[in-house]
Amino acid sequence: MLSQFMVLFGFFALVLVSIFWINKAVRMFDRLISDGQSSWIVIEFTALTLPGVIGLVLPIAAFAGSVYVTNRLSTESELTVMQATGFSPWRLARPVLYYGVIVALMMSLLLHVLIPLSLKQLEQRRSEVSGNITAKLLTEGEFLHPASGVTFYIRQITPQGELRNVFLSDRRRGDGPTTYTSSKAYLVQEGGSTKLVMLNGLAQNVAADGQRLFTTHFDDFSYDISRLVAQNALNLDRIAFASTPDLLRDPAAVAERTGVTLGAALTTLHSRFAQAILCIVAALVGFATLLLGGYSRFGVWRQIITAFVLLIGVKLIESAVAGPVLDAPMMWPLLYLPSAVGLLLSAGLLYAAAHPGLLRRLRRRDRAEALS
Repeated sequence: MLSQFMVLFGFFALVLVSIFWINKAVRMFDRLISDGQSSWIVIEFTALTLPGVIGLVLPIAAFAGSVYVTNRLSTESELTVMQATGFSPWRLARPVLYYGVIVALMMSLLLHVLIPLSLKQLEQRRSEVSGNITAKLLTEGEFLHPASGVTFYIRQITPQGELRNVFLSDRRRGDGPTTYTSSKAYLVQEGGSTKLVMLNGLAQNVAADGQRLFTTHFDDFSYDISRLVAQNALNLDRIAFASTPDLLRDPAAVAERTGVTLGAALTTLHSRFAQAILCIVAALVGFATLLLGGYSRFGVWRQIITAFVLLIGVKLIESAVAGPVLDAPMMWPLLYLPSAVGLLLSAGLLYAAAHPGLLRRLRRRDRAEALS
């Protein structure tokens, strides 16, 4: 059973990761390519988002694998045979528990190590790319708007790096717009800034009253384009980037360093542990609910829907407990309430499966009360 769980878990994880990752990669591809970035930058960025996508789909894949394998064992009467040979529901749930623990360990590796590191590296690379002015402006045949009130156009870029037929319109000044045109130009790095050196060009300035046009012919003219792109300060001190050992050692210091409340720091810390436990809950809830249905020629679709609803209920509890912890940090044990509810729910379902007479008595009692 454990080997079947792992095989189906791998299949569902691969499918779900592919769907989520490709969807995110397409959006990122459009944004980066439109900014003039290379395909290698696109591949690097999408790879850095992969740990977060995997962490998102692992609980879903654990639940889907558990439900699929249990449903197949039930429809093929294998569960019935195992129970007839003396295997109790608690014994049958043992490989499901092992399966959930394995998935939880994978989730822990992602939450405690890979996701914080990937998010930090992604933010650093995003800052570097946003400052890559050359990539933003070197696009042939398109009118670009690198800043509000600025329009830039290049007809052709030669293999030698020469820009042909350059157009630059700056409408940010209050005394009237200025337009620069030149037959050729070059981008030059100087003193940490990027300058556009235009040759054999014309500068046209319209007076504020709009009645006069001033023109100036120049042989060469240097224009600082570094200011066209807003430079955002790189901030690697974010709570999402904080390591778990630092949060365990002194959450208050991490909260102060990253500029968040203590409740947010404790929520980040304990959510990493609670989300890993939810992988075990997802596997057990799916198995126990389907085991409760027993064998049926029509399948166990009603139990599958019930298991899905129960899992949604656990997730709703998870959403509900986040707010109180953010307001009152000392209430952080509430973050483990969804996991505790899920485990108790699984235990109750397994107990009911081990005592089928209890359910029959409850149904008879309900039917008698309805008739009376």
